[in-house]
Amino acid sequence: MYAVARPAEPTAEELALLAASDEEYTRHPFYGSRRMVIYLGKRGYTVNRKRVQRLMRTLGLAGMAPGPNTSRPHPAHPVYPYLLRGVEVVRPNPVWSTDITYIRLGQRGFVYRVAIIDWYSRQVLAWRVSNTLDTGFCVDCLDQALQTHGRPEIFNTDPGQPVYQRRVHRPAQGAGHCH
Repeated sequence: MYAVARPAEPTAEELALLAASDEEYTRHPFYGSRRMVIYLGKRGYTVNRKRVQRLMRTLGLAGMAPGPNTSRPHPAHPVYPYLLRGVEVVRPNPVWSTDITYIRLGQRGFVYRVAIIDWYSRQVLAWRVSNTLDTGFCVDCLDQALQTHGRPEIFNTDPGQPVYQRRVHRPAQGAGHCH
């Protein structure tokens, strides 16, 4: 029988590298791992590219350079049409949107925040915070918005939000168009 491996607690140096990487990425979001190695080296950190890539993955950061075949969708993934082009939203509740972002907590790590927003009023209908980027807190947030404000006609998500791609489309499909 093998013990379950638990991730090690980040060291002070690791947290400092995460903070420095996050700060520089905020200033220069087009920096990839190569430029980040140079930046961190100038700040006195001795890091290799592989470590910087791991740090950037941990933070969910990526340089803005396009990867291979980025415009070609995977044939097994559903493609949802963009329903809001040319749509004028003239009353509250028909169109909702969602946003997931991370918040740095000084030297203690990160939390993730999800919000459901009404496009007309710009009101936050529901929000949740979690220390992990799992689907549970996103689905809970959507459930609260549905219970409190009813069903929208369109629920717009960023196609780059994998949490919603995998899990939220199914429960929300009865709540209007989910894209």
